[in-house]
Amino acid sequence: MTERMWSYNPEAHYTPGTSLVGFKVEASDGSIGKVDEDTEEVGSSYIVVDTGPWIFGKEVLLPAGTVVRVDVKEKEVQVNLTKEQIKNSPEYDKDKHRGNAEYRDEVGQYYSRDMGI
Repeated sequence: MTERMWSYNPEAHYTPGTSLVGFKVEASDGSIGKVDEDTEEVGSSYIVVDTGPWIFGKEVLLPAGTVVRVDVKEKEVQVNLTKEQIKNSPEYDKDKHRGNAEYRDEVGQYYSRDMGI
């Protein structure tokens, strides 16, 4: 798995230091929720999306590499995944993901299959 998976793409128009919390998240086929948490740690950046009622309150961890566009004016993040890919993603476990390389690898492997990274 490459570091690219966990880094924002320069073409996504993400400006370091910008909080994405509260931004709506759009999959390639529609809205999936709002950003609940974000980080810009070098080589370990991600967003946590609260899917609300769409997947019955499930939260998902999306590596920063899935972000294809950030629109600060519209407060919107677009990702290069479908709703189905996100729905089938590994369950986000906030207690497990911090400092757990195995969990991060599991998430990264799931998305790398879909992204071809």
